[in-house]
Order: sequence, then C-alpha cells, then structure tokens
Amino acid sequence: MTFPQDAARPRPRSLTDLFVSFTLLALQGFGGVVAVVQRELVERKQWLTQDEFIEDWAVAQVMPGPNVVNLSMMIGGRYFGLPGALAALGGMLAIPLVVVILLAMLHSRFGGHPGVDGALRGMAAVSAGMIGAAGLKLSSVLARHPMPLAWGASLALLAFVLVALLRVPLLFVLFGLGGLGCVLTWRRISQ
Repeated sequence: MTFPQDAARPRPRSLTDLFVSFTLLALQGFGGVVAVVQRELVERKQWLTQDEFIEDWAVAQVMPGPNVVNLSMMIGGRYFGLPGALAALGGMLAIPLVVVILLAMLHSRFGGHPGVDGALRGMAAVSAGMIGAAGLKLSSVLARHPMPLAWGASLALLAFVLVALLRVPLLFVLFGLGGLGCVLTWRRISQ
C-alpha cells in the first residue's frame, strides 16, 4: 500500500533526525517495544497514522528479523530510500548494542544479587503491562477490519490453544492460521 507524501504531514527532517529518533526509540524499548513504537511514531511524531502503523507492523512481523528493526527500515526507506533505511537501522542498533554489552558486563558481575533479580522481575511485569496496553490501543482498528471480530477472536483463541497448550510449532500455526485469516479476509473483501 502506498501512502501520500503530503508536504504538510509530519516526517523525519533528515537522515540524522531518523537516526536519532530510532536510537531514542530503541533505548526506550526494553520488552514492550510495540507500545513505545506506536506511541512515538503515531501519537508523538505523527509519521504514521494508526492504520498505517497497523499495516506496517503486520508486514514487519512476517518478515524475518526483529519486528521493530523491520519497521524502522520500512519507514526510513519510505522517506529517504536506501540511505533512510540504513540510517534507521543504524539508529536501532548502534548505541543500543553498546548499552546491551555494558549491561551484560554488569550482569555478569552483579547478577547473583537479590536486588538485581527483583529489578529484572519488576521490569518483566512492566513490559507485560505495556504490551497489553498497546494491544488495547491497537484493537480499535479491528472494528474496521473486513473479517468479523468473532472470526478473528476465534483464530486468536485457536492459535493460543495450539501454541500454548498443544505445543504446536509457532511456524506451523502462523502459516496455517495466518493463511486461513488471509483467505477469509480476501473472501470478505471480494464479495
């Protein structure tokens, strides 16, 4: 899908702006990345609309590699071509890589301390809450989806049962149920 490149619409000002924006986004993204990405790109910077974000995020999820890295390259490429994709990728990886290496060094030294263990458990809980909040925010788009909500909820429940309870490999579930969802949506659109 192509999106209008309206001059009045907010967009990254330069490759540097793109690099810095994605660096700051990556540094905020411990765990619940989708919540941070949606807030920054849709609500704060307004580089994407909510619908554009949902569509781009869906594409980023099916591409190999980390979702947010894929999304950053798509956005960078949309505004500045290959240099933009590389600047966004650099922003997502450069400084966060240094931070992760430093944190790994600190964890190897202090990882056995009870305070560190408690802090990591607390961060995990916050991340889970952020992911849930982002899911609720993004669910408003489901009302406009061609597939009825009950069908989508049924597919999601079936996916949960297959992966969490029956331990079916995620790849099979994604291709099977994802393919079924695509076919059902296509049939609804083509009617």
